[in-house]
Parts: sequence; C-alpha cells; structure tokens
Amino acid sequence: MPVTSSATRSSGPRLAANSSSCSGVVAIRPAIEFLDAEIAAVERLIAQDALGSKEIKRLMSVPGVNVIVAASFLAAIGDIGRFESPRKLVGYLGLDPRVRQSGPGPATHGHISKQGSVRARHALVEACWTAVRQPGPLHAFYQRVRARRGHSVAIVAAARKLACLFWCLLTREQDYAYAQPSLTKKKLRRLELSAGHRRYAPEAAGVWHANEAVREAERELARQAETAYARTVRDWHATQAQKKAGASATPGRASSGRQSGKQRGRASVPGPAL
Repeated sequence: MPVTSSATRSSGPRLAANSSSCSGVVAIRPAIEFLDAEIAAVERLIAQDALGSKEIKRLMSVPGVNVIVAASFLAAIGDIGRFESPRKLVGYLGLDPRVRQSGPGPATHGHISKQGSVRARHALVEACWTAVRQPGPLHAFYQRVRARRGHSVAIVAAARKLACLFWCLLTREQDYAYAQPSLTKKKLRRLELSAGHRRYAPEAAGVWHANEAVREAERELARQAETAYARTVRDWHATQAQKKAGASATPGRASSGRQSGKQRGRASVPGPAL
C-alpha cells in the first residue's frame, strides 16, 4: 500500500481546481481574442473619424483630454450652435446644481441635476482627474474650490468648467490658448497610429523625444497663466466685497429686512422741515 502524507492528500483538490481553471481559461481564450480584435477595429474606426474632425482635434488641445473624451462629448451634444450660452450646455449635460426655493425665501443649491448624457458627463469628470494635475487656469480653479468644498465637489466643478471651456473653443473656433504643443503632438500621433498610419514616418520624427527645455518652457507658460488666473479671481472677489461693504454703508438706503406695520407707517410720515 503506497504511503501518502497529509500534505499530498490536501494538495489533491487544489491541483484539480487549478487544472479545471486552466481548462476554463483555454476554453474562453478564442472569445477573448475575438473581442480584442473587435475592440481594435472599433478603435481604428474612431481614430480615422477623429483625424478628419477638426472639432475633436481642437478639444484634444486641452491637456488631459483624449480622443474618447472629445468624441463622447461631441456625440452627446451634436451641433454646438444649439446652445446659446455655456450655461445652457452645462444644464443639458446635467452638471448644473439643483436649486430649491420656496416663495420669497433664499434659494439653496444641492447636488448636480444629472440630466442628459451620462457617458459625456462621466467622460468630462474622468478627464478632469488628469487635467487638474497640469499647470494652468483649470488647476487653479480646482485648488480654490477644493480648499472650500473638498476634492469630490471640486472635481465636478472642474468638469463643469471644462464643459464651458469646450463651448468657448467650439463656438469661437479656436484652440486652447494654454495648450502644451508637445503633448498635443503626442496625442495626435497616437491617434494616427491607432488609425493605421505608418509607424515610422518622416513627418513624425522627434514627436516622442521632445526637448526637455521645450517642455519646461511650456510648463512655465502654463504656470504663469495659472498665476494670472488666480490673481484675477482674487481681485474680482476683493472688488465684490468692497461693493457690498459700500452698499451697506450708503446713507438713506432702505433696509432689506421686513418691517412691521407701525414701522412702515412711521417711515411714510415726512420729517420736519428744517
């Protein structure tokens, strides 16, 4: 009778389970390869259409925005001319806050409405995870909101700001003013490779090996734009605070609070002539 140890007896079920799992992987491998081929074919079609779209390439000039984000956004909104203002576009995408108000009482703002295309909204939020890490005005906006409301609210607010930026770029037919050209060239080159272009092309020489001095100069320009944006916002808030303080100190200004009947009666009686 063969002698078997307890370790050998306990390893038997594990070996059987491993062999069954391996056979399962081998069985579904053709399906995985088929799906990979289908995904590659779809990505090639998307890349080919994107190369012929100046709107997609214009949106991709924003750091952190790739072809999936740009294509999802344009597919969701259609013609940008349908939206007369960025506020209309934000409301269509469901990134506007809900407003609750009863009668003459003050309005309260809650979570976003989440109307419109879910995919476009998620694409904008995902793009902001990368966009807010790049130096520029969007990073300054994110930092300012995060200091007051936290990270989650700041990311959604940045997505709303990104939608407004897209509206301006498409309406004015201009590329992003604070784009980093070397990063944009890399994104467009990846798009060309996905579309089936030649891997070694003379016009693509030097795209992957940008000079570090050039990259640092681009980042420095973006940091300067971020500083200028932060200063502009800070000055604007200071001006608004001064206006409110001046309005509250204006002599003879009617009180905004409610008055009783006796107070209204006394206020209507003219004072003695001097």
